[in-house]
Amino acid sequence: MAQRIRSMTEGSPTRLLITFALPLMVGNVFQQLYTVVDTAVVGQVVGVGALAALGAADWLNWMILGIIQGLTQGFAILMAQHFGAKDHRELSRTVGASVTLCLLSTAVLMAASQMAARPVMTLLNTPDDILPGAMLYLRIVFGGIPAIMAYNLLAAILRALGDSKTPLYAVVMAALLNVGLDLLFVMGFRWGIAGAAVATVISQAASAVYCFVNVKRITILKVHPQDFRLTLDLTKTLLKLGSPAAIQNAIISVGGMVVQSVINRYGMLFIAGFTATNKLYGILEIAATSYGFAMTSYVGQNLGARFVRRIKRGMTSATLIALVTSVVIAGAMLAFGKLFLGLFISGTPEEVEDSLQIAYHYLSIMSVCLPILYMLHIYRSALMGLGDTVVPMFSGFAEMVVRVGVALLLPLAMGREGIYYAEVGAWTAAAVLLVSVYYIRMGALSRRKGFALDQRE
Repeated sequence: MAQRIRSMTEGSPTRLLITFALPLMVGNVFQQLYTVVDTAVVGQVVGVGALAALGAADWLNWMILGIIQGLTQGFAILMAQHFGAKDHRELSRTVGASVTLCLLSTAVLMAASQMAARPVMTLLNTPDDILPGAMLYLRIVFGGIPAIMAYNLLAAILRALGDSKTPLYAVVMAALLNVGLDLLFVMGFRWGIAGAAVATVISQAASAVYCFVNVKRITILKVHPQDFRLTLDLTKTLLKLGSPAAIQNAIISVGGMVVQSVINRYGMLFIAGFTATNKLYGILEIAATSYGFAMTSYVGQNLGARFVRRIKRGMTSATLIALVTSVVIAGAMLAFGKLFLGLFISGTPEEVEDSLQIAYHYLSIMSVCLPILYMLHIYRSALMGLGDTVVPMFSGFAEMVVRVGVALLLPLAMGREGIYYAEVGAWTAAAVLLVSVYYIRMGALSRRKGFALDQRE
């Protein structure tokens, strides 16, 4: 395991970013695979009503997942900086404190999510005919929060130390297990939505165990029992990094839930169409999130080493790679989107046709604007690598305001057509803020003493 950790403070930035991101992309493909299989099996076997129920639960489920990912990704920033500075004792202390904070957060999130699920779903105007299915799915998935937290923390530790391959293997294993369990529970045992939820939780737990075994093998990590005790200074630093990222994702989710409440007013077929496209959203975003994780680790390690010019070189490379990738994925979605969307939708010919038209129209709009989403991820992740998680949090607020504003106001002028533009409007608002602040931050960093502008590369 020790040989898999990798310093990103030397070597070609382009090569490092691509080789780091590629395993994450493959992992994300498999992660999306079990999301797609969940949806396809439920949609085809149980029906369009069950598909709509999954869609109605999406944003609340994503909020909890986003909070977990935000916390763990924020904690990993400090780990990457200590690793880049070759301070292995502080790295181990940071890992120990992060574990304790994640255990406390798990208890809070489990209690809060179970209590809030029904009131939130009712507030979102969830139709009565799909509410029971949505609630069943959420109850089971929220019961698996410990597994989700464990996997995300362990994967974040590995990525912070330059290892993107182990999380890949974990996700591949989880995806294959999930597909098998979906077929067994939903098609074989006929457990319906509950079967899909149970399969997801078991798969997450398996990926967490795999990552734990590999983290234990990292020789530079020597976490002692006292490292799990929280000290005021380290706790404040970790929460300063992790909390804004978690709040950012929660804010984005709130905006998404408001949009979902608007979508819910248009009935089951409209919900099903949006759900089908939203399940492909993860495929649209696969490379963006992978490049984002790569940039956070790359910038964090090079900031720890105080290599400013190297950060700038990496940013140029990442921007070009992301733009090319987004154009390729957008083209594929425009060409083959209807084929993919058809995997999720079943029902009468009229139901299938109506839902498919809604889904493809929405997918086309997002695909054309995909480069904006990729810039959002690159610049947000670079700022997080610099230790700035506050501006990304405000970018989440900008996303929420624009997403909600478009969803509530544009339909007044355009009818339900206006809802299709809520997502891309949110991307644009966040991207403008993040790009502007990144260049301000880098200008200030270049002028600071003690940061190498002409180091050997």
